[in-house]
Amino acid sequence: MANPGDFAYTVKQQADIVRIIGDYVKLKKAGAQNWAGLCPFHGEKTPSFSVHATQQFYHCFGCGASGDVFSFVQKIENLTFPEAVRLVAQKLGIAIPKTSYSSPSEAKDARLRGQLLEIQERAAAFFQECLRRPEGARAREYLEGRGLDEKTIAEFRIGYAPDSGFLLRDRLAGEFGEEVLRESGLFSWKENSQSLAVGSQPKTADDGPNHDPPDAGGVAGEQRVPHPRFARVRNDIANGAGDERRVAMYSRFRNRVMFPITSDAGKVIAFTGRTLATDEKAGPKYLNSPETAIYSKGKVLFNLAKAKEAVRKLDYAILVEGQMDCISVYAAGLHNVIASSGTAFTEMQAKLLGRFSKNVVVNFDPDTAGARATERTLGLLVEDEFQIKVLTLEQGFDPDLYIRRKGVEAYGAALRAAQKYFDYLIERARNQFPVRGAEGKVKAVNYLLPHIQRVPNRIVRDELAQEIAQKLGIDSSVLRQELRHVAGQRSSAAVKAPAAAQVTDAERILIRALASARQIQPEGGYISARDGAEDEFDPARQARFAFESESLHRGMMTESLVEALLKAGPEASDVMALKCSEGDRRTLAAILLKEEEELTAESLDGAVRALRRIRFRRRQEQVQRELKKPGISGDRERMKELLRELEQLSRALRDPGLVQQGSSPDEIPA
Repeated sequence: MANPGDFAYTVKQQADIVRIIGDYVKLKKAGAQNWAGLCPFHGEKTPSFSVHATQQFYHCFGCGASGDVFSFVQKIENLTFPEAVRLVAQKLGIAIPKTSYSSPSEAKDARLRGQLLEIQERAAAFFQECLRRPEGARAREYLEGRGLDEKTIAEFRIGYAPDSGFLLRDRLAGEFGEEVLRESGLFSWKENSQSLAVGSQPKTADDGPNHDPPDAGGVAGEQRVPHPRFARVRNDIANGAGDERRVAMYSRFRNRVMFPITSDAGKVIAFTGRTLATDEKAGPKYLNSPETAIYSKGKVLFNLAKAKEAVRKLDYAILVEGQMDCISVYAAGLHNVIASSGTAFTEMQAKLLGRFSKNVVVNFDPDTAGARATERTLGLLVEDEFQIKVLTLEQGFDPDLYIRRKGVEAYGAALRAAQKYFDYLIERARNQFPVRGAEGKVKAVNYLLPHIQRVPNRIVRDELAQEIAQKLGIDSSVLRQELRHVAGQRSSAAVKAPAAAQVTDAERILIRALASARQIQPEGGYISARDGAEDEFDPARQARFAFESESLHRGMMTESLVEALLKAGPEASDVMALKCSEGDRRTLAAILLKEEEELTAESLDGAVRALRRIRFRRRQEQVQRELKKPGISGDRERMKELLRELEQLSRALRDPGLVQQGSSPDEIPA
C-alpha cells in the first residue's frame, strides 16, 4: 500500500492511471473522468472495465477486479508490489531508490526474476558476439541467404550459439549461481550418473533422443578453460566423491542461429534457436526456451515491443506464424507485424493483442496444417470480437519467401486484398464440399456452423446466415433455423446490475462527497484540505459531518459502505482499498464511475434534506404501524405521545430543512 511520505506514494501521486492502463488495455472515453474497455483479467465481449481518471482507480463490473495503478500492474505483469512500484516509476522517469520487500520469500522471488532478466540479456550479448566471430561464418551465410542485412540483424539482436556445451556456461558461471543457471532455460544437465568421467558429455532427456551431444572441445582453435566451480565438480565425479554434486551442465542451444524473444516492454526473456546442422542428430529445426519464471510462451507475442506503436497508429496488426516471417515483413517496412512464436495462438495472446487494436490480418501458411492453425486462431479472435481478415498467399509461399521472391509491393497488394474472415471460410467450405448437390451443401453448412457459433453478436450471426445461404444456394430460412438451434447453445455470462442501481440519488451524492477526500489532484493535493482554509467549501468535510452528527445512513442500503469510508478517514488515499465487502466495493465503484454533476454546497444540502425526509418517512411508517396495533387505544399516554410525534414528522416532511443537524423530531418547531 502507498502511504504518505513513502516512495510508492510519491509515484502514485504523479502517475496517470489512464495512461498506464492504456498501455495494456484499449480504453475509450466514457465520460468526463471515466474511461472504459474490455477487462484484461477475464473474457468478455462488451466492456465492463472502467478507469476513473480523477480518483485514480479501476474496477471491472464483470469479474470484480479493482484497485489502483500498482495493483493493476501487479496483476497483469505478475509482479510483487515493490516491483510494480519500480515499473511504474520507470514509465514515469522517476529515479528509483533501493527496493525493500515485505518478506524474505518476496525478496527472493523478485531477486530471481531480476537475475533471470539479467542472464537472458548477457546470453543475448554473448550470442551476438559469437555471430561476429569466425565460428559464426555459417550462421552469417544463413542469414544473408534469408535476405537479412546487418541493420536488421542488429535491430533484432540475432546471434549464434556455438557448437560447444560450455562456453556460455563458463562465461556466466562467475556472475550467477547454479540455481539461476538452471532456472534460466539456457542449460541442460545430467545429475548423479555413476558412469560419468572427466570430459564425458551426457545427453539429457529434455533435449530428445536425436539431440546432438555438446562438443567437449569447445570452439575450434580455442582452448577452453572450464569455470573452477564446474572443474571442481568434475574432479569430484572422477574421484568417486561428492555424489550430491555430480552435475554436468551444458548449453541447451548449440550450433544454432539465435532469435531473442522479448516481453512487450522490450526485455529479453527467452530464445528460439534455428539449427544449422543437417544430420540425423541435429535435433528439432527450431528449439525454444522452456517456460521460466519470466517466460510463458502462450502469453508472449514475438516483436510486440517493436510493433505496438505501429499497431496502435494504424489500428491493425499483421499476424504471422514464425520469427523469420515476422522479421522479413518488419524489414520490408510493415512495422505492425507480430508472430505467435513457437506455439498455437492462445486466448492470452488474443487478449494481449487486443490491448493495442481489435483489427488483425492473419497470414499463416496456406498448407493443410497452416489452414487448420488459421482456423483455430480465427476462432479465438472471433470470440474476442476482433475484426479479422485472412491473407492467403500462393501455394508454397510463406511471407518471408513471398517478399524475397516477389517483392514488398506485391506483398502490400496481397495485404490490401485480404479476405474477410467469413469470406475465407465460405471459400474453404466450397472448395472442400462441392455445393452442387444437397449432400455437399449439408456438409458445407455443418463445417460453417461451429464457426458461426463463435460469433458473440446475434445480429451479426443472422446477417452471416443470410450471406452464407446466398453463396451456398440454400434457403436462408432453413439455414437460419439451424443457426438459431446452434446459437441457442451458446453460454451467456450476464453481468448482474450493480447494487448501486438501487441506491438513492441522495446517497450517491453524499458518498461521492465523502470519497472526494481521497481524490488525487493533478498537482498532488487533496480537495479536502486547501491550504487549511476552513471557510472554503469542502464536500468531504460536509458529508462527514452530516453522517456523523445525524447518522443519516442508518438503515440505508449503503450503511456499511458509509461506515467503511468514515472509519478509513480522509488520509487513506486509495479509495478502492477500503476494508469492506466485495458488494460494497462494487457499489462504490458504480457510484464513482457514474457521470454526475459537480458537487456543490447546494447539491449536498439537497442530499441531506432528502435523506432526512427518508428517515422521517421511515419513522412515520413505524409510528403509524404502532398506532394500528391492538390494545393501543387502552394506553392513552402512549397514544397521545405517538400522535404528537406523527404530527411533528408530518411537519418535518413538509420542510426537512427546518430541522437542524442533530435534531430529533421533538425539536422540530411548531
